[in-house]
Amino acid sequence: MTAVNSDEAYADIREGVGRICADFPGSYWRDLDARRAYPADFVEALSRQGYLAAMIPEEYGGAGLDLQASAVILEEIHRQGCNAAACHAQMYTMGTLLRHGSEEQKRTYLPAIAEGRLRLQAFGVTEPASGTDTLALRTTARREGDDYVINGQKIWTSRAEYSDLMILLARTGPRGEGDARTEGLSVFLVDLRELVGNGVTIRPIRTMMNHATTEVFFDDARIPASALIGEEGRGFRYVLSGMNAERILIGAECIGDAKWFLSTASDYAREREVFGGPIGRNQGIQFPLARAYAHMIAAEGLLYRAAARYDAGGNPGVEANAAKMLAADASWEAAEACVQTHGGFGFAEEYDVERKFRETRLYQVAPISTNLILCHIAEKALGLPKSY
Repeated sequence: MTAVNSDEAYADIREGVGRICADFPGSYWRDLDARRAYPADFVEALSRQGYLAAMIPEEYGGAGLDLQASAVILEEIHRQGCNAAACHAQMYTMGTLLRHGSEEQKRTYLPAIAEGRLRLQAFGVTEPASGTDTLALRTTARREGDDYVINGQKIWTSRAEYSDLMILLARTGPRGEGDARTEGLSVFLVDLRELVGNGVTIRPIRTMMNHATTEVFFDDARIPASALIGEEGRGFRYVLSGMNAERILIGAECIGDAKWFLSTASDYAREREVFGGPIGRNQGIQFPLARAYAHMIAAEGLLYRAAARYDAGGNPGVEANAAKMLAADASWEAAEACVQTHGGFGFAEEYDVERKFRETRLYQVAPISTNLILCHIAEKALGLPKSY
């Protein structure tokens, strides 16, 4: 369960990802940002080299890597100034299918996903009325013969327009009470290709960053019963088991962002001269960057410890959530220091600082807010009464 040095142990992965990212410089991302366009070429390049199939076992055509290696891939993408938000769901949704899917589902979908012929990028959980109160969701899946009929609405379902498949959480039974309150939810692997315009409507939501997020409407959308993953009524447990991986992988992106901000700011501070010398000699510049670096390496250590525990088969709920929170805080602190170091130029598009600043701000809120993480830690680690 010991975490390894991610720079030394995964140097080949970092080098390979770095080569891909070199073909997609800041100008590429600025153009996409201006047009609110999807980075299809970037995603294709990652798929072609097998990085998005990292967690798929070799028997299904994937790389068979662990969560630590997958975290390194996403971290390095962000460290290079790119953005993995267009494709990271393919990694963190994979656990639900791998751990709970049938052999038929795995053999049907995983080889095609590994080859890049199918995209699993959409995760339909959050709803407008329930938000992060997942147990209150209202989207229903009603069994009719050999099919399920889906009705309801999801929101903040990123990449739904660019995904062939969706992991969907829907209600198949009434909400229980007490210890049984998680019952009644089921998880499905939904093939969107024939449903869009035929029971499924996808509407983009314009946000402050180019995140390709949407709301999805289900109106008597009919899916085969074989789309059910695992047992009916146990879907919340299946999705919950994958959320630790999600927290860790998103935290890795935050670590990558922090490293980019710190490297970018340090380079600028060494080169920018004011009052007869580089601004980097001034403690007013040095101290915020040094403090952000210290917080970043602390978060990085916890994050890869959580990943190691996950890979060992453990349930690192507290560690995964704490690591995500601290990594998001570290990236935001580094972003603030980077903007301050650049002064007015930090707001100029050509430096990419303002783009990355907007992108990393998201992780204070998503995929789980800091307040809910603190509630989780208070309950699970400190034994305090449940507050939600």
